[in-house]
Amino acid sequence: MNAPAIRLSGIDAYYGTAQALFGLDLEVPEGSITVLLGRNGAGKSTTLKAAMGLVDVRAGRVELAGADVTGAAPYQVSRAGLGYVPETRRVFAGLNVDENLTVGERRSAYDSRVWSRERVFDLFPTLAGMRGRLAGQLSGGEQQMLTIARTLMGNPRIVLLDEPSEGLAPVIVQQIAQTIGTLADAGLTVLLSEQNVRFATHVADRAAVIERGRILISGPIEEIAANESVREAYLTP
Repeated sequence: MNAPAIRLSGIDAYYGTAQALFGLDLEVPEGSITVLLGRNGAGKSTTLKAAMGLVDVRAGRVELAGADVTGAAPYQVSRAGLGYVPETRRVFAGLNVDENLTVGERRSAYDSRVWSRERVFDLFPTLAGMRGRLAGQLSGGEQQMLTIARTLMGNPRIVLLDEPSEGLAPVIVQQIAQTIGTLADAGLTVLLSEQNVRFATHVADRAAVIERGRILISGPIEEIAANESVREAYLTP
């Protein structure tokens, strides 16, 4: 049996002296689309950052496909195959679309399948006609597309998406949902945090509910949605 794409075991994570995750356990099966559900401040974003090496993990173990990356620097985690799309849509505003993609470009050390410019432009046709436009001049939705595209240029096998639908127009949200499905079809594993319940339940095949820095329940999205108490607390728009 293959190891999970991501396994977080007993994670205690801190911001300075403030503890944000408390013995958190989470497994993300390879090839799945797993969504983290929870209220504001529950620990969704911190969980993604713990996997990426972006937060102070003082206890527990972080594994990617069975390899221990606990305590590794973010660039080392990235080289191990993890791509991270932050909530803030970090683009290089003074660089054009093409140059932003160049910043993210890296050949895969584990797989011959390569996300080229042509491939990401097939995924995001809107960006293809904006190759020379400065990223700072793009709309919020276009910047989200560019951030995902730049992450894919690093050829990850696992993609973390932090609140990918936040603040976007419905038509862009629909396109992002289709994109996530395409990534899974291409063999990538996706872990996302999300508060948009309709979006989350539409795109994901698995879910984990987080509350006060601990995972309360996880499993197939159908089972989570069938749990009445969970549905009332977390799955009611």
